[in-house]
Amino acid sequence: MQPLLASGAISVDFDLTFLAQVVLFSTFIVVLKPLLFDPLLRVFEERERRTDGAKREAREMDERAGELLSRYEAEIEKVRREAGVERERLRAETAKLEAQIMAEARAETARILEDGKAKIAAEVARMRGELAAAQPALAAEIAASMIGREVRQ
Repeated sequence: MQPLLASGAISVDFDLTFLAQVVLFSTFIVVLKPLLFDPLLRVFEERERRTDGAKREAREMDERAGELLSRYEAEIEKVRREAGVERERLRAETAKLEAQIMAEARAETARILEDGKAKIAAEVARMRGELAAAQPALAAEIAASMIGREVRQ
């Protein structure tokens, strides 16, 4: 027995079965190429084309979204600045209105106080006049009560 590796010659038989297999293989390739392989390759190419198109479209949409976000943030900042300016304007207007109301209240309070003081002064003057008019009668009455008899004026 000789080892297989030791033999130097390779024997290949080309008989009719080999030739039949080559013919069948070639026939299958010729028949299956337009029926199976070409449509399958077109499907793969279409899938690749659509995938690339979807990726490109996704990149474009991402860029548009970034631009929209930038515009949105710019608009928000603009609105915030305008709101700040409006808030400061309203604060100033409110402070001015508050000062005006306080001034009017102080003036009204001063007027009420002056009217009250004038009424009190008039009432005091009237009462002093009444007391001055009633003073001789009161003095006689007090003296009469102290000495125990009626005093004439």
